Amino acid sequence: MIFHQALGTQSFTFKDLKELLAKATPLRTGDVLAGIAAINNRERVAAQYALAELPLKHFLKELVIPYETDEVSRLIIDDFNADAFKLISHLTVGDFRNWLLTDEVSTEELKKLSSGLTPEMVAAVAKLMRNQDLIYVASKCEVQTSFRNTLGKKGHFSTRLQPNHPTDDAKGIAAAILDGLLLGNGDAVIGINPATDNLKITSDLLKMLDGIIQQNEIPTQSCVLSHITTMMTLMEQNAPVDLVFQSIGGTEATNKSFGVNIAMLQEAYDMALSLNRGTVGNNVMYFETGQGSSLSANAHHGVDQQTCETRSYALARKFNPLLINTVVGFIGPEYLYDGKQITRAGLEDHFCGKLMGLPMGVDVCYTNHAEADQDDMDNLLTLLATAGCNYIIGVPGADDIMLNYQSTSYHDSAYIRKLLGLRSAPEFENWLNERFPL
Repeated sequence: MIFHQALGTQSFTFKDLKELLAKATPLRTGDVLAGIAAINNRERVAAQYALAELPLKHFLKELVIPYETDEVSRLIIDDFNADAFKLISHLTVGDFRNWLLTDEVSTEELKKLSSGLTPEMVAAVAKLMRNQDLIYVASKCEVQTSFRNTLGKKGHFSTRLQPNHPTDDAKGIAAAILDGLLLGNGDAVIGINPATDNLKITSDLLKMLDGIIQQNEIPTQSCVLSHITTMMTLMEQNAPVDLVFQSIGGTEATNKSFGVNIAMLQEAYDMALSLNRGTVGNNVMYFETGQGSSLSANAHHGVDQQTCETRSYALARKFNPLLINTVVGFIGPEYLYDGKQITRAGLEDHFCGKLMGLPMGVDVCYTNHAEADQDDMDNLLTLLATAGCNYIIGVPGADDIMLNYQSTSYHDSAYIRKLLGLRSAPEFENWLNERFPL
């Protein structure tokens, strides 16, 4: 469908929904690099006006990537809940934004609506929102998950304890874990990015984490963030696997670049469920995403990076994850140039994931060659916490010496909990109070 929009004496034309969404996106370097960004703010505003008038029903008629050629598109359409969509089916994208911002829209209503939203609808409404809109609406969403503790309750704020080591040294990892636990980190997961995908090293790390958790009776879960095929092999060998991790993207081609597809994710999900290692719940998957991954893989099909990112949430939603987070500034300034773009993307990703019913976390981070610094991360952390973000990452000194990027530290979660009166997961908080009474 061709879209026309007049702005003053000038007229703009957008050849299809894919171009309209791209041109309506707030400026970011990834879309400029892909050659799909608006040429100036005037064209961007025209696209946003046209997008605001578009009925939500249109997203069911015109797909940004054809149903026949992309399994993520097929998943989006096949899993769409038409009954849930009825609540807002009469609205345009602009009306949907206005409706979301009303006081009458409750947490329960948003929960019921989530399965009736396609990622493109959600990405579209985010493009019309100011940062405060993204924060306010996300704060009304509540998505709870559980494995050995309960995550995502309102008034609670969790962390992944990330004790990475450049040589997977057990003593170095153990020291970082102890440091993190003593500062109240690790209720979301104790999760290690291994330096290699070696089977024995991954198995040894899993056994080490399991030993720490079981010996100290810590109500949390562990994860070694190896490729899903590595974890499937280890599950067959009866390794102590709590959560299965995988990076995912919003197109079939992106996931192919990661070495996965939907059938493989389903097989791993079923295997993890069969282990029955959770004590209070059975959410067994952990996914990471990030704006720009599809462009990096030359797998974006001309779709803007924010819409591609939101499509990955539809894939994650199928597998009821315990955790999902966008590693928002990890890919670099080619995709998100500076602190302003990283902040906007982090708020967008959190909003879109929460609206789609996902337990959304954010790795508040940047690379050293980006035009950003730790003050930008402090700002984004504080904004996300007010928006109800489920969890962030805790890294010693905020400096990941294995992945070579800057994130948030163990102390940052203590700051935000004190500032806003937030608490860790209930079971984990009780354990801390029993083991380390004040």
